[in-house]
Amino acid sequence: MGDLLQSLKDFISSLDQQSLPRILQISSGVYFQGSIYEISGSEVCLSTGDLVKVIGLELLSVSCEEIETGTSFELPTGYPGHFSLIAEDLPYNTIEEIVGLCPVGVDACGSFTFKCQNELTIDRFTLPAGKELTLLSVEVVRDGERLARCQVVGQNMASAEILLPLALKGEFYECQSDRGYSLQEIMSSSRLSCRRFRNTIESNSGSSLIFSPVYEISALMHMRKNVVKFPSSLEVDVQDVTEQEQDLVFITPFSMTEVVSQPTESFPTMAEIIDGPQGNQFFNCSWFQELQSGRRLVLHAYGTTTMILASTPKGRKGKQYFIISEGYGGRMRRRAREFESVYELYLASSQSPGLKVSVTRHCEAVEEEGMPALSVGEQLEVLGMMLMDGLGDKSGAAQKVECLICKRTMEVDDEDDEEEDSEEISLPLFMTGHFVEKLSDNKKYKLTDLVSSSLPLDVKVVSRDKDLEKDPLMGLQALKLEETFTETVVLTSLPNKPDWCFELPVRWLQMSLCFTSDHLPWSESPERHVETVTEVTEKFYYEYHKLISKIEEPPPRPPKRKPSSSEVPKKSSKSESKSPNLRSVVTKQLDNLSLSQTKGKRAPAPPPPDDTPESDQPPPLLPRKGSSIAESVSAHNTYVKTPTVTRKSAKRLSDSDSEHDYESIEETIKTPHESLFY
Repeated sequence: MGDLLQSLKDFISSLDQQSLPRILQISSGVYFQGSIYEISGSEVCLSTGDLVKVIGLELLSVSCEEIETGTSFELPTGYPGHFSLIAEDLPYNTIEEIVGLCPVGVDACGSFTFKCQNELTIDRFTLPAGKELTLLSVEVVRDGERLARCQVVGQNMASAEILLPLALKGEFYECQSDRGYSLQEIMSSSRLSCRRFRNTIESNSGSSLIFSPVYEISALMHMRKNVVKFPSSLEVDVQDVTEQEQDLVFITPFSMTEVVSQPTESFPTMAEIIDGPQGNQFFNCSWFQELQSGRRLVLHAYGTTTMILASTPKGRKGKQYFIISEGYGGRMRRRAREFESVYELYLASSQSPGLKVSVTRHCEAVEEEGMPALSVGEQLEVLGMMLMDGLGDKSGAAQKVECLICKRTMEVDDEDDEEEDSEEISLPLFMTGHFVEKLSDNKKYKLTDLVSSSLPLDVKVVSRDKDLEKDPLMGLQALKLEETFTETVVLTSLPNKPDWCFELPVRWLQMSLCFTSDHLPWSESPERHVETVTEVTEKFYYEYHKLISKIEEPPPRPPKRKPSSSEVPKKSSKSESKSPNLRSVVTKQLDNLSLSQTKGKRAPAPPPPDDTPESDQPPPLLPRKGSSIAESVSAHNTYVKTPTVTRKSAKRLSDSDSEHDYESIEETIKTPHESLFY
């Protein structure tokens, strides 16, 4: 069957399911034109040259074709109707020909019945023409001759069995049977599935029908993750190449998530990258550059590990971000943390009870808001948080303010023998300030020791991890250990360096690979050195926080200040109560101005206010200091009056006229600009 080219439909119809699996090669491919949901939700495209490994068949329906018209339709396998078998018109010349082409024996679907057009004489026994014979079996006698045992129905429905030699010649025809067959019986019998039938309801006037099964083929294809399922009615030609392709291995791609779902017995193994990660969005390390299509990898094992997200302060190169495995072997010293508000002190103290800090910048006291004064060098020990009475609201009720209770210790010179001066103070959470953590030890810590305590922590790496070729954390001025998280990783290495391993985070790598049958690059499992530090990008840092949906609450806002007595507006005097009339007139005149008016005549002056004196005479002139009016050479300016009076000129006034003169002077000072409107 290897060189025979057949349609997929004919090949599957004649295929013995006991011979599965079979490997087929597509000789002429036509992709399926219908919806992908019509083929069980699997998108199938069979192109010329593709190899398909058929591993299973399941009957979907039965295709019925009318021979006279050529039309075809499908019937479900549970169709309740029955069909009668149409006898073949072609004659058989010998009994041996009947035995070779027709089934022998009586089964659930009946047996083969035939008749001869002429008389048959067998050992003094004559069989009349037209007598029906039923083929029962084939027997071999002592001399090796093969005989066909047949059943003959005689008079009064008496039956007898006779042996007919296979070499017996005659003109034999199949007899028409009145038995009806269900669709399930026809499809389950290899003898009936290739015969013609007629619907029993239509009797002899019905069209001849040919039935062919439509199977759902379960197969394996290259680069498909799961078993592919498609109907056998696809219009493609196939060739059976099972004998030529016995050693063929079909590639099954796996995503990183599917890799870690494989049994642990599958590791270590060799793998090949099919589709590498597109673009460098999350990682800034050397092993990421090796993840290219076609690259071979050694997959040692998979599992979960605890990692620490770390970052550096912003410098010339910008901030750097790392994920550090808990197996990191370097040593670190704690570094004093800096805080810029009391709220940050509160957050740190909630994770590290007994926090002690030192004030690094002066803070002035604001009594209205309950903020005490702080001086540089003062030591603060956080005791706890308490609700305190703050400013009153509009109704006069006191507002509750969250305050951090601290023990303040003043700096004392070493020469003084006095005890430390300490007191408890309350710092509102909204208060800003500058503080530095006080550390009492200079110990070198392992990463696991620091992780067991509360995070975040500021550290500095003082000794490198000796298992790393190059420790990227060594030489950094500061490193902030922010938080821990659990990550599923695949321990991987390159074939040329199988002992130098790195961890592939599963949920951060979109790539596909396949397992290969290549031999592992070692005779004995080597000692592994794991790359425990991976530099990541800023995008990774922010995508991680989006993933965990970490939302930090903003610090509390300071309460609204109650207006002081100095800020309360004063009541205007009687004289000022009249001035709005004048201001409103001037404001109205200014509002009426426009650009077009500037080109014409100037607008007339506003009328004087109602409370101005009716006389248009200028105010009286005051004598100059040290000279009289008669001795003055130049004429006085009668249009401008100086609104100030010296103390000496005021003393020269007589007592009788002092009150009158002071009133006029006082009136002049209050309205010094009224003369501008005359």
